[in-house]
Amino acid sequence: MKQTFKKSERLCSKKTIGQLFQKGSATTRTFYLFPFRLLYMDDPERGNPAGTDPLPAVLISVSSRNFKKAVDRNLIRRRVREAYRLNKALLFGTAEKPKQPPAYIVFLYTARAIISFEEIEKSMKLALARV
Repeated sequence: MKQTFKKSERLCSKKTIGQLFQKGSATTRTFYLFPFRLLYMDDPERGNPAGTDPLPAVLISVSSRNFKKAVDRNLIRRRVREAYRLNKALLFGTAEKPKQPPAYIVFLYTARAIISFEEIEKSMKLALARV
């Protein structure tokens, strides 16, 4: 699998984002894993084109309440995006134990400080294995 993060892998649909953040939704699942809160759900209408592994659409969010400067939010967003890009193969499991990734994933950065890339990557690996 290529280690890319293309436009097609980004979650842009306002309708889907609204469904993910809807309180009490039965389709959306969530868990906390410092420094992230993950929201994810499957899309029953999404098919598997030509036998390829469908990549989930991903949204990365950093609160402006915790980080007033856009420079800081962008730094964190870049680190999270890079950690995801390098480790997204974990979503598909191993050859012996393959798994189907969810259609949509949201990474909410909940820490109140800027964390090093190494710590973000370690948490990202754990989160992707758990999804």
